Amino acid sequence: MDTITQVVTIAAVLLGSLTTYITNQLMERSNRRQTFRVRWDEKKLDSYVDYVGRARASIHAAVMLYEVRENMRVLPRSEHDLSMDLNGVRGEQALAFERVMLLANDAVIEAAHAVQRAVAAIEWQARGVVDGTLNEWRALHVAVFQAINSFHQHARADLGVRGAFEGEQHTARGLLLPGSRSGE
Repeated sequence: MDTITQVVTIAAVLLGSLTTYITNQLMERSNRRQTFRVRWDEKKLDSYVDYVGRARASIHAAVMLYEVRENMRVLPRSEHDLSMDLNGVRGEQALAFERVMLLANDAVIEAAHAVQRAVAAIEWQARGVVDGTLNEWRALHVAVFQAINSFHQHARADLGVRGAFEGEQHTARGLLLPGSRSGE
């Protein structure tokens, strides 16, 4: 073999090695990015689910307080105890909201703020901070569940989940509220 053939062979081996090394590094980098993205998507999903669950727990606690305060339901617990329960779940909801604030994109954060406002309105009426009729109470519930649906939609988009559930088909199911005793 002459010298030129040997140099070309060595150069081809070096080029092949370099190409293999670069390809492996790019693939490893891509795998790390994918793993990182999946890890954060899992944390986002957990955060979003926890937040909605805590918001719903706050709503439930507010309903219990409202119904006892308005003599719609009799429970073996006092208004004070129910109010303290509401304080506890609202505190947990606030922490879940902070996790959403740390992980979510702008659209999800705005939707979470809307949920916070709607849950607060329910809480204020449940505590008697603001007065309202039963129809106004029901309207607050419709508004909070519309805000939660909007949060779901934005969270799904942030997580890359395809499909939608907003619109006539989803909202036509309505909110399950008992009928009024007095025909309000």
